[in-house]
Amino acid sequence: MPTSFRLVVVPGVVVDRWLRTWSQRVPATPLEVVPAEAADAPGLMPGRADAGLVRLPVDREALHAIPMYTETTVVVIPRDHALAAADELTPAEVAEFDEPLLYPLDDVLPRPAPPPAAGYRPATTAEAVELVAAGAGLLVVPQSLARLYHRRDLTYRPLTGAPASSVALAWPRDGHTELVEEMIGIVRGRTANSTRGRPDPQPATRRRRGRS
Repeated sequence: MPTSFRLVVVPGVVVDRWLRTWSQRVPATPLEVVPAEAADAPGLMPGRADAGLVRLPVDREALHAIPMYTETTVVVIPRDHALAAADELTPAEVAEFDEPLLYPLDDVLPRPAPPPAAGYRPATTAEAVELVAAGAGLLVVPQSLARLYHRRDLTYRPLTGAPASSVALAWPRDGHTELVEEMIGIVRGRTANSTRGRPDPQPATRRRRGRS
């Protein structure tokens, strides 16, 4: 059995409960989390990791992928901003304030390239959050990233009708192992006794009752 199972994980994906389940079901094979930026994660799997919790899309010719969930998209704003009075917002309502939107270079939302008027693009989402706090603009991200880079002077609101990011479990097409199948079962919520996706057990041999 392999000495460990390497799982690539992108920012914003919380894996604690899956780690606990793995340690209970596969105690002989430690699960090693490999943090990676969203753009780099798919390329780390062939040869360097067994599977990954990544953001779609991925190259389906190189990787299998099981979509898991689609995140809520939010807009990050200063806590004292007028937009903070709303429970949720639309892109049109945000645009009414005519404030620049920040487009970090590690943006994970499936949207068109930013307009030329967007100007400076921060290198990372973390830097973009700092710029929001400095009053340099607003930021649209998946909710998990707003939580990851939370600041007390900032808040966020759901942004309806905006592009959204989906998370998937992916693994190399030539790397579907028993341990990968175990991970599939864990993230899908299968019980430990479930046989779905595994070979059916050999049918028990029926005993014939002899006549007395």
